[in-house]
Amino acid sequence: MKPLQSRKERTPEPFPTAEPKHGLFSHLSIRWRLVGCFALFVALLLLLLWFLQVVFLESFYKSIKTTSIKSTAAEIAGAINDEDFYTEVNRLTRQDLICVHIVREDGTPVFTSGNQPSCILHMLLTEQVRLLYRQAEAGGGTVLEHYQLLELSPSMQGKTTQTASMEQLLYGILTNRGTGEDAEQVMVMVDATISPINTTVETLRAQLVLITLIMAGVSALLVLLLSTIISRPIIRITKSAKQLATGDYSTRFTGGTYKEISELADTLNYASRELSKVDQLRREFIANVSHDLRTPLTMITGYAEVMRDLPGENTPENLQIIIDESRRLTDLVNDLLDLSRLQSGAQAPQPEPLNLTAMIRSIMGRYAKLVLHEGYTITLEADGDAMVLADRLRMTQVLYNLINNAINYAGEDRTVMLRQTLAGGKVRIDVIDHGEGIPPESLPYVWDRYYKVDKSHKRTTVGAGLGLSIVKGVLEAHGAEYGVESTPGRGSDFWFCLPCLKGTFDETKAPESDEKSFDFS
Repeated sequence: MKPLQSRKERTPEPFPTAEPKHGLFSHLSIRWRLVGCFALFVALLLLLLWFLQVVFLESFYKSIKTTSIKSTAAEIAGAINDEDFYTEVNRLTRQDLICVHIVREDGTPVFTSGNQPSCILHMLLTEQVRLLYRQAEAGGGTVLEHYQLLELSPSMQGKTTQTASMEQLLYGILTNRGTGEDAEQVMVMVDATISPINTTVETLRAQLVLITLIMAGVSALLVLLLSTIISRPIIRITKSAKQLATGDYSTRFTGGTYKEISELADTLNYASRELSKVDQLRREFIANVSHDLRTPLTMITGYAEVMRDLPGENTPENLQIIIDESRRLTDLVNDLLDLSRLQSGAQAPQPEPLNLTAMIRSIMGRYAKLVLHEGYTITLEADGDAMVLADRLRMTQVLYNLINNAINYAGEDRTVMLRQTLAGGKVRIDVIDHGEGIPPESLPYVWDRYYKVDKSHKRTTVGAGLGLSIVKGVLEAHGAEYGVESTPGRGSDFWFCLPCLKGTFDETKAPESDEKSFDFS
């Protein structure tokens, strides 16, 4: 067999690390994940800008220009009978750089406004105008045409060459001019030039390249800064968590500039403090139990050796001491087993109709021989018998442990009072002592299985600190309410409430207080 190593020689186990996941980016830290996500975001943003400002710019421009021409033509057609019609049309032609012609069905002009260069309206023949009129009638009252004009210029050799291509947009809409019998149908024709955007596209492309370089640099600096700010407190917390896992409860978790990180650090600090308390309670518990186990074992061994080695020592008194110590050892082991079963849920209560008041009287009577030589006074105040549905054996444990606890801390008057109160369909049992009491900061921990208010180990009065833990487990298994009220220097009141069985008492006819005193002084 491999010899056991001492605590100092034992090699600490390496801190466990998370198993690698089978993902493409599972090995990346939060910093590089942020870098990747930010780089992807910038790339998508630049790609979107490139599509909108370069690839689809011409389509957007033509669409907006067409919508504008249609809106202008509809506005002119709607105002054709207004008094200031001609003034408004002249304003629109100068503002929007368009030409407006109003023609009859036979192609003859009624009104002309605007004189833009390369205007297609000035180049149309009468027959072409009549054709557009018929297309508007066939198209529901509107017609839209695109024209491509080529501009020619002479070369050095005297020849003409194509220098530019101008796209013209012509829109016509039918409307009625005049009112009543004098009304005639005319067509409002609007012409606009769609300017070439090649130069604009080249300008935007150059700007986009410059913007890409600037954004890439700024994004790289920004993401490195953000990733450092975000990851640094997490790395710091992880380091402290590893120290905590080795049992170093003095480590402290510090947060960062973010609320979530600060809350996580506060939570871990709280967990560290609580773990430290639990570890301290565990050490005290082991020390107390070891003492309680060692004492009866020492007594049993000592008296047995005396009876074996010395003639005449095999007396009933010595045998009784061995028996008493064996029973105390058995009680301690049983308490440990009961507590373990209660906490694991393996020991479910088996409720039955139970006269709780009669049980209390019976238990109080059993303390006669135990406290006879100590001069204790145990009293009971009851306002009638109370029937409850509970596990007889477990409720006996509860009452014994509460009374024993009160006796251990009864104080100089050595008085323990039990009070039973019936109200609201419930029975409340209070076990009251007049001892030193419990400090307010210790009240939340008195039910813990390792906790002892009195840290000094007094075997004659104080047990291993399991009694109240067993009380808590039994009462919670019964769904009972319980608690403790204490004032330092004036004593403590441990209480619990259970529902009474219906019809077991009548509060309006409750008997007078039934006080029974057991004075063994």
